[in-house]
Amino acid sequence: MHDRLERLKARFTEIDTEIQNPDIVRDAARYREAMREHAYLSKLMEEYANYRRIESDRTGAQEIARAESDPELREMAKEEAKELDLKLAESEARLKVLLIPPDPLEEKNIIMEIRGGTGGDEAALFAADLFRMYTRFAESKGWRYEVLSSNETELGGFKEITFSISGKYVYGSLRYESGVHRVQRVPATEASGRIHTSAVTVAVLPEAEETEIVIRQEDLRVDVMRAGGPGGQCVNTTDSAVRLTHIPTGLVVICQDEKSQIKNKAKAMRVLRTRLFEMEEEKKNAERAANRKSQVGSGDRSERIRTYNFPQNRLTDHRINLTLYKLDLVMQGDIGELVDALCIAAREEQLRASGE
Repeated sequence: MHDRLERLKARFTEIDTEIQNPDIVRDAARYREAMREHAYLSKLMEEYANYRRIESDRTGAQEIARAESDPELREMAKEEAKELDLKLAESEARLKVLLIPPDPLEEKNIIMEIRGGTGGDEAALFAADLFRMYTRFAESKGWRYEVLSSNETELGGFKEITFSISGKYVYGSLRYESGVHRVQRVPATEASGRIHTSAVTVAVLPEAEETEIVIRQEDLRVDVMRAGGPGGQCVNTTDSAVRLTHIPTGLVVICQDEKSQIKNKAKAMRVLRTRLFEMEEEKKNAERAANRKSQVGSGDRSERIRTYNFPQNRLTDHRINLTLYKLDLVMQGDIGELVDALCIAAREEQLRASGE
């Protein structure tokens, strides 16, 4: 660990000099990356300096305990050395955590896609419930959200809905929501009172910036059409809906929520750019960790991650074996405890992996 920290200390000196070079400011992407690395190394070096101070103080106390002839002073030095041993262990634990570099994606905004799965109308209604849950949580954090596209049912549910959430540390907080969410409850459409099991799929994608993914016009096919779904002014009367097809990958994005064709195209481009960015990230992750699959938040959308049991007011996250008996509050957006537990579990897993 010491050798690695000394190498990072040398790197911190390099990057500290680099960010003071006026030339780097002209390259916005490089400057942003350099500042991110500098912020990370600054925290690490601060704790490393603290560790070295404690280590030096402990060595001094141990030397006094060995050399001091006065029994009382020798005993005091021994006690001080023991206290410094504990402080040194605590500092070392903090250093091990800090040595895991932060994922640069954690600070990104997200695009979230919620799709009703098994269960028909009931799945669509639960998709709407999850949308409300996430947007209320976003509001409680001071984040902003915007619906990009939706396909609403007559009962007020969503066959699918795509929306963005922007703010501080959004992807880092919600990245582990990707997967299959299972619900057990008596549907509003069920007359006999039987409990049904339905499923909804959630995908959380870090939103790509324009400079990160460049889409060439010749790789894009743009089709316009009449908007579908529930009626309303301008719906089904103008060619405002936009369908984008990315020819090299076959990805298709449709946006029809806005009355303006231009606005729909802009939203569709955001979604397409983000999906292409996700494809690139998946390739990188596969190359970096071909022999290891994370147990928390693998991002596999076919993985059943959570069960919402309404009769028992119970929520269970199957990845970390966490059960909460406050489903009524969770559905109102009170998911902070759940989000924190998933982030801590993922961090602990990273620490175990680094130890291995």
